[in-house]
Amino acid sequence: MSQYQLIPYQRVQEQFQDQFQLPISVGTLFECNQQAYALLEQFELKLIAKMLTSSALHADETGININGKNHWLHCISNQQWTLFYAHAKRGLEAITAMNVLPRFTGVLCHDHWKPYFQLNCLHALCNAHHLRELTFAEEQDHQARSKHMRELLLTIHEAVKAHGGALPDPTAANYTEQYRALLERAELECPPPVAEKKPGQRGRVKRSESRNLLERLIHYEQETLRFMTDGRVSFTNNQGENDIRMAKVHQKISGCFRSPEGANIFCRVRSYLSTCRKNNVSASEALALLFEGKLPDFIQ
Repeated sequence: MSQYQLIPYQRVQEQFQDQFQLPISVGTLFECNQQAYALLEQFELKLIAKMLTSSALHADETGININGKNHWLHCISNQQWTLFYAHAKRGLEAITAMNVLPRFTGVLCHDHWKPYFQLNCLHALCNAHHLRELTFAEEQDHQARSKHMRELLLTIHEAVKAHGGALPDPTAANYTEQYRALLERAELECPPPVAEKKPGQRGRVKRSESRNLLERLIHYEQETLRFMTDGRVSFTNNQGENDIRMAKVHQKISGCFRSPEGANIFCRVRSYLSTCRKNNVSASEALALLFEGKLPDFIQ
């Protein structure tokens, strides 16, 4: 009820009293969660070892509130594993403290958060984000080529699904040529800004959102189209976004975390429950095994 259904302690307390006539204190509930956290230490180590041998992972992060201060919940996952981690920072400092992605050598799918590119692994960009930004560029900035690029990405995606994985080299080369041709025409439709910097102004001249998107699609062609040639890569980062969504639900239902300890408990227990669910072990069965001092067979 606390960690899977995300019900606040006081409401769990009321449920036990009203339905079972069993008084239980908030302190006891917290101690149960503390005990689960301690019991899951070995599971987390085994989980990280499994993730490091994975061919592909998804990464995402979202803001959380810990005792009134903004922190970040980081999520690394794929179809089989989920790992959450809370940290005061969003960027490379948090990624390094988590100590998983710096050791990962597979393909990392993400939303173009720049610190990820400092990692020594292959990268794939989320095309769901590209589709949304292309729609914005078409409807708000009246960039006609954005519609054609969106249609091309969706066409490639359908071709990959129909083929059952990575496309043959000649087919992939043909789509790549179409991709580049569209970007060349888009350069004429959405040229870079020509305004000169003001005296003392640092950094590059500000670009429109459509121009930023265009430059990303040009400079990160391989990362954008990696799903087309690498069977390990998904078209989107929806896996990571779906896995981290429950943290947003927790914020809405239970509010902020009262302490870093509470956030850490949530991360480790949710990592366990999410991973168990992906491996066909229910939350009830997973927690029963845990408090019996056992771990599910799939993690052994």
